[in-house]
Amino acid sequence: MITFGMVADSQVQRAGSGKRRRRVSRWAVLALLCFSLLLIAVDATVLHIAVPALTADLEPTAVELLWIIDVYSLVVAPLLITFGTLGDRYGRRRLVLAGYAVFGMASAGAAAAGSPAVLIVARALLGVGGAMIMPATLSIIREVFTDRRERAFALGVWSAVAAGGAAVGPLIGGVLVEHAWWGAVFLINVPILLVLLPAAARLLPESAGADATRHRWDALSAALSVLGILALAFGLKEAGSGQVLGVAPALAIFAAGAGLLAVFVRRQRRLAHPLLDVELFARRGFSTGVATVLLAVFALVGLELMLAQYLQLVLGDSPLAAAVRMLPLMVAAVAGGLSAARLLRSCGLRATMGGGLALTALSLAPTLWWGTESHPVLLTLCFAGIGFGVQVALLAASDTIMAAAPESRAGGAAAIEETAYELGAGLGIAVLGTITTVVYAPAVPGLAGVSGAATAQARQSLAAAAHVAEQIGGTAGRALLRAAREAFVGALHSAIGVSIALLATTALAAAVLAPRRPPDDDPS
Repeated sequence: MITFGMVADSQVQRAGSGKRRRRVSRWAVLALLCFSLLLIAVDATVLHIAVPALTADLEPTAVELLWIIDVYSLVVAPLLITFGTLGDRYGRRRLVLAGYAVFGMASAGAAAAGSPAVLIVARALLGVGGAMIMPATLSIIREVFTDRRERAFALGVWSAVAAGGAAVGPLIGGVLVEHAWWGAVFLINVPILLVLLPAAARLLPESAGADATRHRWDALSAALSVLGILALAFGLKEAGSGQVLGVAPALAIFAAGAGLLAVFVRRQRRLAHPLLDVELFARRGFSTGVATVLLAVFALVGLELMLAQYLQLVLGDSPLAAAVRMLPLMVAAVAGGLSAARLLRSCGLRATMGGGLALTALSLAPTLWWGTESHPVLLTLCFAGIGFGVQVALLAASDTIMAAAPESRAGGAAAIEETAYELGAGLGIAVLGTITTVVYAPAVPGLAGVSGAATAQARQSLAAAAHVAEQIGGTAGRALLRAAREAFVGALHSAIGVSIALLATTALAAAVLAPRRPPDDDPS
C-alpha cells in the first residue's frame, strides 16, 4: 500500500541501490500476492473433476453435493467488501496473514473430512479465508505500483491469474484425484501456505486506508449481505429438491433472503459511507458491465461443473483425461485475454462485449443435440469458443465498469466487480445445479433388479448413480448407469438452454446499452 511504498523507498535509499531495488521489491510483492490469489481462484473450481470420487467416498445427497461445491463462492462473494473495509480499517497485512491461517486450517480440515457436513463447514471456512486475502491483494497492488504503466501491467497480471486459476483448477484436481485421492486437492494448500506465511510477514508491512478509521464500520450491513445471499442459495437448492424442509419452507427462506438483500440496498442508500456503493448502478454502463461479469462467470463456472461430470460419468473419461480435454477452454481464455485489448480498440466496447457473450452462446448451442456419444473434435471447438468468448467479454466488461465510475469511486467499483465474479460463480452452480437436479431425478426410472432405496440414491446425482451401479453390478447395474446417463444428458440440455438464453439476452443488452468505445486513457 502507500505505507509499503514509503517504507520500501526509504529502505532502498539507505541501501543505496536505487531504482533497481525498488522495482525488485514491487515485483516480489506482486509475485507473492498473485500466488496467494492463485490459491483462492483454483479452490473455486478444483473440486469439479473430483465430484465422482468424492461422491463415492462420502455419498452426499444432491443438495449436500451442491453445497460442498458452491458454499465457497457463496461465502466469498458477500465477504469480499466486508473484509475489504476491515482491511482498510485495521490493516491489510494483518488481514492477509490471518487469512492465510484460516485458509490453511480449513484446507487441512477439508482434506480430513469424513462426512458431507464437515466438508461443507470446511469449505465455508475456506471461503472466509479467501475473502480475507483477496481484497487486500488488489488494494496492495494498486498502492505499490504508483506508475500508471506499471500498475496497468500489474493489474493485468492479477486479472490473468484470477481467470487462469479458475480455468486450471479442474486440471490440478484431475492430476491429484488420479494419483492420490480427492482430499489432496485441499491438502496441497497447506505446504504452500507454510511458505507464503513467513514470506508475507517479511514483505508486507502493515498498512491501512488513510481515512478508514474516520467512519464507523457497519456490521449490520455486512450481516445483511451475507445472510441474504446464503438464504437465497439455500432456498433455491432446497426448493429444487425438497429433501430437508420441503418446497414451501424453502420458498419462504428464499423470499426472506430477497427481503434481507432489499433491506441491505435501502440501508446503503441512506448511509453517508455505505459498505457497498449502490448508487453506481444508476450508471447504465456500470450496470451493463456488472451484469456481463455476473452472467459470463455464471455460465462458465456452472457449466464447467456439469461438463466435467459429463466427460467422466457419461463419456467415461478418467479424472486426468477429463481435465486434459478441458484444456482448450483455458488456452482459449488466455488467447482471449491477450486479444481483448486490440479488439476493444478496433471494434469498440459494444461489439467486443456483446460479441464475446454471443460467441459463448453459439459455442454452447451444439451441445443441445449431443447424447451419450462422444464428439471429440466438436467438443474441443466448443470449449475453445466458450473460453475465448467469456474472457473477451469479461475484460470488455471490466473496462466498461471502471470507465463508468468516477476516479473518486474507483475502489467501490472494483469491489463490486470482484463481488460479481464470485457471486456469478456461486449462482451459476446454484441455479444450473438445481435445474439439473430437478430435471434429472424424475427422469431416472425404476428398473428390475434395482431396489427402491438404490433408485432413490441414484436419483441424487449422476455421480451417485455411478456409485450405486458399481455396487449392484451385472445387467441391472449397467442398465441403471445407462438410464442415469441419459437422464443426466437431458438435464444438461436444460441447464445449457437456460445459459444460452441468459447469454443471448445479455449480449443483446450489451450491444445496445454499453458505451460504444472505451474512453481515451493514456497511461503515460
